[in-house]
Amino acid sequence: MKPQNLLRITLELALIPLGTYIGAAVLLGHIPANADWRAPGAPELGTVTIFVQTNGLHTGIVVPTVANGIDWRNRIRSSDLPHPGGMGTWLAFGWGDRAFYIDTPTWRQVRLLTIVRALIGTGPTVLHVDHLDSFTADASWRPLKLRRAEYRRLTAFVAATFATGHDVTPGYTSRDVFYAGRGHYSALRTCNVWTGDALRTAGVRVGVWTPFASDVMRWVPAP
Repeated sequence: MKPQNLLRITLELALIPLGTYIGAAVLLGHIPANADWRAPGAPELGTVTIFVQTNGLHTGIVVPTVANGIDWRNRIRSSDLPHPGGMGTWLAFGWGDRAFYIDTPTWRQVRLLTIVRALIGTGPTVLHVDHLDSFTADASWRPLKLRRAEYRRLTAFVAATFATGHDVTPGYTSRDVFYAGRGHYSALRTCNVWTGDALRTAGVRVGVWTPFASDVMRWVPAP
């Protein structure tokens, strides 16, 4: 067999799992879990507004620091920040591979080996927590109103993602920090799958499997 033919066959074989992955993402990302869920109406009491945030590749959950009897200051301390006293009124949570998060503060610093290791799930994970005081609702920061029980299920899911203990790593700025997380990141369980799982656990209508940001954001209407 000629070398060029062998190379072509090898590339074609390599594309089969990639095509299967993308096909599954497209299909399952459009099939809803909690299909009967509807956002609470205006008269309902005890609702909490959260935000689902994206930068186009990554998604996260943004919640009030204190709301509906849930006080995140019991777990996330002001003293964890480089400059204590910078506790935000909102907290943005994202989950992912530790090396990818910490070693690649910008996309320019992404290394192929870091991506490969993250996709096969060989390393530990972290929760990235941003402290925020204000932001504007838009297509990238989409508000979502939850009922009391739904909000409690959502926050319980996020809290359960923290590893035991209080392992803290400084973030990129004076207003963000990393905490050791549970589980392993992989091509099957991405940061966006984590966001989808959080919403699904709360009872919100979202895709069955959400490996890409678009698989999450299509279920949350833009303001």
